[in-house]
Amino acid sequence: MTAPTPSPAPHSYVSPIPVRRAHLGDALASEWTKIRSLRSTMWTLGVMVLLMLGVGFGVALIVAAASEYPAENESALGMGFFGLLLGSICVMTLGVLTIASEYGTGMIRTTLTACPSRGRVLLAKAIVFFALVFTITTLTATVVAVAQVALVSGPEPTVDQWLRATVGAGLFLALTGLVSLAVGTLIRHSAGAITIMIGVMLMPLVAAMFMMAESLSGVRDWLLAYALPSQMIALYSSVPVEGASGPTGWDPVWIMLVLALGALGGAFAVLNSRDV
Repeated sequence: MTAPTPSPAPHSYVSPIPVRRAHLGDALASEWTKIRSLRSTMWTLGVMVLLMLGVGFGVALIVAAASEYPAENESALGMGFFGLLLGSICVMTLGVLTIASEYGTGMIRTTLTACPSRGRVLLAKAIVFFALVFTITTLTATVVAVAQVALVSGPEPTVDQWLRATVGAGLFLALTGLVSLAVGTLIRHSAGAITIMIGVMLMPLVAAMFMMAESLSGVRDWLLAYALPSQMIALYSSVPVEGASGPTGWDPVWIMLVLALGALGGAFAVLNSRDV
């Protein structure tokens, strides 16, 4: 004779929300909610847009006031470098804060409790951050590029130059931000990670300035050609920055893509192997 099936306990609560396994879409929704509600996002990206627009328009007006564009073989799109360089500092700062601020406040424990898959959390942060920065940077760079070509008389840009000055600029800054996100994951300290990223931008150029010995000329030329500001110049230029071996065209985007993938791979390995 079988035992009777026990009836549900009185006053027991049954949630009307269906229970299911979490997936990447849930992590993406969570990270999107966080990044759009943080004041640091508004400030960093807002300042980036203002710098790109302000510097871009300012340089174009100054050059337009002169009689001719100083670069004979380059279109006016090359002037977009100045705003992109300053805007990259804002993007690097936001990339670090996207994850390092959670370590500073302890919010990372709540995040990893809600989503124990650390790789999924890092992937969601990277996707949301990349999409946001790429979209805003590309739109801003497009406005700047159109204004500069309209204000400054010079050679007509090619389709490839237009793409590099708009989509290429957006990809480059978004990938640079992913490197910062990875560094923030590794360092877990906002100020320290931001300092490292600024050092990555400036130190190659500073070090090259002091390499005056002839025996160091190869290292000096390499640092000058592959420093972050030089790669930004190469993105807008049709000729190598430093000799025939320097990056040109879309090379800076591919270089930054390799760096971003390597840095994120290291961040993923460290995030999974250490305690919060």
